[in-house]
Amino acid sequence: MQWILIWSLAAYLLGAIPVAWCVGRLNGIDIRQVGSGNVGATNVFRTLGKGWGILTFATDVAKGVVPASLFPLWSPETAPANLALWYGALAVVGHNWPVYLRFKGGKGVATSAGVLLAVAPLAVGLGLASWVILFLALRYVSVASIGAALMVVISGLGFYGVANPVLAGVLLLLGTLVIIRHRSNIQRLQAGTEPRSCLFKSDKKESTA
Repeated sequence: MQWILIWSLAAYLLGAIPVAWCVGRLNGIDIRQVGSGNVGATNVFRTLGKGWGILTFATDVAKGVVPASLFPLWSPETAPANLALWYGALAVVGHNWPVYLRFKGGKGVATSAGVLLAVAPLAVGLGLASWVILFLALRYVSVASIGAALMVVISGLGFYGVANPVLAGVLLLLGTLVIIRHRSNIQRLQAGTEPRSCLFKSDKKESTA
């Protein structure tokens, strides 16, 4: 149990590393004060460009992959099942509520995708396909992210609902969390003020997903 607590804390602290904020500081800005103000890869894409955006996205994904795939291997053999889900969920919690930034972080899309890559690749594959289709069709990053979250939940229930109900339940929680974190985007969509995005061009007026 002691080692599980240690790796649980490590998963949260790893997930809490504010990569977007760090990248912003390397470029002499506070990412929270530019663009949409969100501490995430989309805001980095828009304010600092494609290269920094890809780096931020890949690192945020890794924050989910590493705890979910490696930390269970380093836990005791007598550890309970589904530790990958537990560690991955803590990484997402860390990203969304990082202790380093007074618990005000990003929206968890990339880190959740990293967790899913490790524990539910079929679901994340369909979610990614949904994101691409929705973004190319509508040009709303927020709509693409919400749609991908819904697809992950639906496909997760279909693929794992019977064989692994715990995994299906975690997918439901992660998908719900992503949607809740996009509530401000949903409000702007309803009001007709959510801007479309070309994603890779800098536009400080756009709002992030």
